[in-house]
Amino acid sequence: MIKVENLCKSFRTEDVETIALNKVSFEVKAGEFVAIMGPSGCGKSTLLNILGLLDNPTSGKYWLDGKEVQALKEKDRTNIRKGQIGFIFQSFNLIDELNVEENIELPLTYLNIKSSERKERIKAIMKRMNIRHRAKHFPHQLSGGQQQRVAIARAVVFHPRIILADEPTGNLDSKNGAEVMRMLTELNQDGTTIVMVTHNDHDAAIAHRIIHLFDGRIVEE
Repeated sequence: MIKVENLCKSFRTEDVETIALNKVSFEVKAGEFVAIMGPSGCGKSTLLNILGLLDNPTSGKYWLDGKEVQALKEKDRTNIRKGQIGFIFQSFNLIDELNVEENIELPLTYLNIKSSERKERIKAIMKRMNIRHRAKHFPHQLSGGQQQRVAIARAVVFHPRIILADEPTGNLDSKNGAEVMRMLTELNQDGTTIVMVTHNDHDAAIAHRIIHLFDGRIVEE
């Protein structure tokens, strides 16, 4: 499903080149749950952005479902991303001006799914995430745990095949963090492939395997 080979990513200012990823190679099979761990600044989020087609590598190869995608233009990356990849961020990334229902509906709108089906899907995912009673509330009226549930609902409402999660429990207390990990485990058991960046050993242990990054390289798998 996901295969990367000798991925490199560097950022250049006038006189300094920073290497974020240095010849990273690995594979993630369909239905796997993989955690990526490492200290701050080791390239974890950069790698996730490339896997999510939010950024291109400086060099190296990336195959998604057998298709080379590392050099696609932004428009083509967007088309692949919006139908297949769901994102969950540490900071939730909800839109303040939209209520819970409207935040969850966003990706369905981009996919031109008709209104009646959108309503059904939103209702079903809100029930599953236990946030139906919050449908008309805005992000600032929700706790951190509730906001992350909304973010997960938005990420999965269009039935993506892959979920990329960047520190999904990073801003949550242990109880809400455990709840988020339970939801991710359930989604994985339903067949969704998950790649998760985390600092948390307990969260990482829930994954099928762990990839360790250090200074932009894989140090053990």
